[in-house]
Amino acid sequence: MSWITVLGISLGLAMDAFAVAIASGLKLRHTTPRHVFRLSFHFGLFQFLMPLIGWHIGAQVASFVDTFDHWVAFALLSYVGGRMLCGTDTVNDTPVSADPTRGMSLVTLSVATSIDALAAGLGLALLGEAIWIPSLTIGVVTAVLTGIGITFGSRLGSRWGRRAEVLGGGVLILIGLRIVVSHLTA
Repeated sequence: MSWITVLGISLGLAMDAFAVAIASGLKLRHTTPRHVFRLSFHFGLFQFLMPLIGWHIGAQVASFVDTFDHWVAFALLSYVGGRMLCGTDTVNDTPVSADPTRGMSLVTLSVATSIDALAAGLGLALLGEAIWIPSLTIGVVTAVLTGIGITFGSRLGSRWGRRAEVLGGGVLILIGLRIVVSHLTA
């Protein structure tokens, strides 16, 4: 597989993570290097691991996973987006500002944005392609674009305030809908 192809696949798979990173930055408004690192590291790690997992699962389950992966991504993104639209999380009935770079929000977003990478790994296995270089490239490209996205989103969020957070939640839900529609029409 050529480097251009690997880079194209990497950029394509990183676009959802980039959009979610922008939405996360909108929510945070003021990001620290720690926020940027956590989101970039986890999104990159999951985008690196999912093609490996998909490649190892192989062709036997490709059609089974393809029947529901888009619904899982939609549910996860809609859940996080809905929480952003509401503005707060509640833990023991105490409102707490949600930080998408921590806890279950981080894990949920990492899984939701990397499900397509699992399918890409399955596809590479079907084509008989090696997985390590593409998987590593996907992870690095995703981490870099995530860092750019969260920083950009934070700058927008600090100017737009709560409206930006609502916009970010809406974007996550729309990304989930796009995933479902693209799978249903394919």
